[in-house]
Amino acid sequence: MSKLTTTTFAALALAGLTAGASLSAHAAKMPQEKCFGVAMAGKNDCAAGPGTTCAGTSKTDKQANAWKYVDEGTCLNMKGTLEAMPMKDMKDMKKGMKEEMKKDMKDMKDKKDM
Repeated sequence: MSKLTTTTFAALALAGLTAGASLSAHAAKMPQEKCFGVAMAGKNDCAAGPGTTCAGTSKTDKQANAWKYVDEGTCLNMKGTLEAMPMKDMKDMKKGMKEEMKKDMKDMKDKKDM
């Protein structure tokens, strides 16, 4: 490699590192907010309500009382909420989902038997 090529390559590498560090610093400074209902199972940032103790203890994907820090202003776009869903509402929602699944399974079985 010529001296000019080596110098150019080194300059480009240094510029890339500097830009990467700048982006990382910018991302670290972005305001964060708690977003409920977006964390995957075991990926929540801290206590996820009854039955959990701290980070990484949520039991299901998008558990309504488990939160994760996200960039401020992005939570609602991710279909999350800024407040935990009350346990009563969660139980009602779960019951409704079970009933809906039973109906779907029955419909599938009926179609199969036709």
